[in-house]
Amino acid sequence: MDVFKDIADFQMDVLKEVGNIGAGHAATALSTLLNKPIDMLVPRVRMLPFEEICESVGGAETVVMAIFLRVDGDAPGNLFFILNLESARKMLLHLVGIPELDGEEYTEMEISALNEIGNILAGSYLSSLADFTHLRMSPTVPSLAIDMAGAILSYGLLQFGHMGDQALLIDTKFLEGENEVQGHFFLIPDPESFSKIFIALGVESP
Repeated sequence: MDVFKDIADFQMDVLKEVGNIGAGHAATALSTLLNKPIDMLVPRVRMLPFEEICESVGGAETVVMAIFLRVDGDAPGNLFFILNLESARKMLLHLVGIPELDGEEYTEMEISALNEIGNILAGSYLSSLADFTHLRMSPTVPSLAIDMAGAILSYGLLQFGHMGDQALLIDTKFLEGENEVQGHFFLIPDPESFSKIFIALGVESP
């Protein structure tokens, strides 16, 4: 069942507000971590079928960096934060201040920094969703992978088990001065979890 096709504009506004608050929390946390002002543009929030996730980041064969984790609690699911490789490098250079090195391999310091940023983003968005819904939602320890988008999602399926067939996509843009980095945040609740989330938001599923 497509639980989104009959969602009204005001109901989508609720989800956009979740994204806005999550972005604000993430910007504050990143600013504290990096000791510099970090802004996040008002994110674009939309729903899309699971099979369209790869297309939204450039296609199944596009090599990306992904931070992914399991969401435990009242509305379990899976969460991915995906950056293309250029954006990942820009994030490390401009936001974290790690100079670009020769070669395509990421150092242990770079991996650690990207993991930490992913952990902050996951916590910020899940916290805002939990505040809105009053549902208990907590992230597991994140994992990081650099591979083709299709392979990463397939691995997520194998590791986390059956995923729902719909995703909440929040396109985010980080700003540090004139430097801009774009990323894609996907929340893929388990099949039964979307109904719990919408009911908690006061939205009846079709």
